[in-house]
Amino acid sequence: MTGGAHVTPEKGGGSTGLGACREREGAARPFPKRKPVTLFSATLIVVANMIGTGVFTTLGFQLDSLQSAFAVLLLWVLGGVGAFCGALCYGELGAMMPRSGGEYTFLSEIYHPALGFLSGWVSIVAGFAAPIALAAIALGEYSAAIFPALDKTVLAVSAIVILSVIHLVDVKFGCYFQNFFTVGKILLIGTLIVLGFCLAQPQPLTLVPTRSEAAAVFSPAFAISLVYVFYAYSGWNSASYIAGEIQDPERNLPLSLFLGTLIVSLCYVLLNFIFLYTVPMNELAGQIEVGYLSAKMIFGARGGTVMTFLICIALISSLSSLIMVGPRVTQAMGANLKFFGFLAVTNSRGAPVAAIIVQSSVAIFLTLTSTFNSVLTYVGFTLALFSSLAVLGVILLRLREPERARPFKTWGYPVTPAIFLVLYGWMICFLVIQRPLPSLFGLLTVASGLLLFRLLSTAPGRKAVKVIK
Repeated sequence: MTGGAHVTPEKGGGSTGLGACREREGAARPFPKRKPVTLFSATLIVVANMIGTGVFTTLGFQLDSLQSAFAVLLLWVLGGVGAFCGALCYGELGAMMPRSGGEYTFLSEIYHPALGFLSGWVSIVAGFAAPIALAAIALGEYSAAIFPALDKTVLAVSAIVILSVIHLVDVKFGCYFQNFFTVGKILLIGTLIVLGFCLAQPQPLTLVPTRSEAAAVFSPAFAISLVYVFYAYSGWNSASYIAGEIQDPERNLPLSLFLGTLIVSLCYVLLNFIFLYTVPMNELAGQIEVGYLSAKMIFGARGGTVMTFLICIALISSLSSLIMVGPRVTQAMGANLKFFGFLAVTNSRGAPVAAIIVQSSVAIFLTLTSTFNSVLTYVGFTLALFSSLAVLGVILLRLREPERARPFKTWGYPVTPAIFLVLYGWMICFLVIQRPLPSLFGLLTVASGLLLFRLLSTAPGRKAVKVIK
């Protein structure tokens, strides 16, 4: 990419992403450069965003309140159903609005720019910075299981800094780095599943529910546990955040969401079965490093150490993916709102410099000041709120603009969005009742964003995006 040009995002069809064409004043329009993200890369970004902290850390919290293998595995099946329905809905929205930004783009157009701003504001903290902090904390916990002398906090902060620098250097290099580690992550999970069945001493598991276990499915504890599962599945919408950088987004964006979510759903159900199959449930309850405990039971102490090291590599992949995708939301905000214009500044290789630095700074702050469980619950509430509004938008647009071109239509409409809204609405209601404090912090984050929007601007202002030489 050439430096010294200005990018002026076009209203509607223009891209605010890295694949946008740059024009010199008074010069002829150059031939558009090929967008950097292929279908393969977009699918791996979805997989990398989904597979990470959640699947390797949340099972222990679920078993703390649900001592039932049937109920826990049903949680993961329902999580996959919800993520798959959401991915299909986002596929329709993304094909209609193939611009980077995710919910920021969708909600601004479907409802009002203020709601889009709120989703972007929440993304800065809860959407990406908090999950980055969670992944970094989990990386510290797993690393400490191998190397007890290491300071977990120092390692977590160092990982955020190093990966942020990598994605500041170059977009294509970041994609190659991401693809390499994500393929390794998939191979790791496949190895754990296959060798878990072949080598482990199986634990007694009953997957046919008793009457009490069936009743537990309708309990508040089950609904609250969905927070952990839906968090583990979060990332199914990640390709929509970089839609403006995907080649042929009308086709490849929905396909990447579909394929990525399908791959991860199968991996999650099988991987959690292996965790339950290899480690007694009472030893898993309340633990964060469940992957380490399972690997130790499958391979012994030394083999468990090796596999745990590979899990750390998988967590690095998740951190890298979040750090890569998140700034594209704040970059889109910067291109539309004058006050946040600095967030849209990119370097000569297309990396949104200020957006990455702001996101990483917030993530480091959360890593140093918050506990894992409280951050996770807070993230679950806020992400569910805005993703539900986006899925509801599919129904509203079908009613309001039935003739609008839809390169991809949600399969099974209207049942598909209805399933998503019922599952996420059920979780949100119980979360507000049972965990009011994290829910309150989520609402306060939204309220602070609304106040900021009213103070700064009552209507979006547009400005040219400066490219640093």
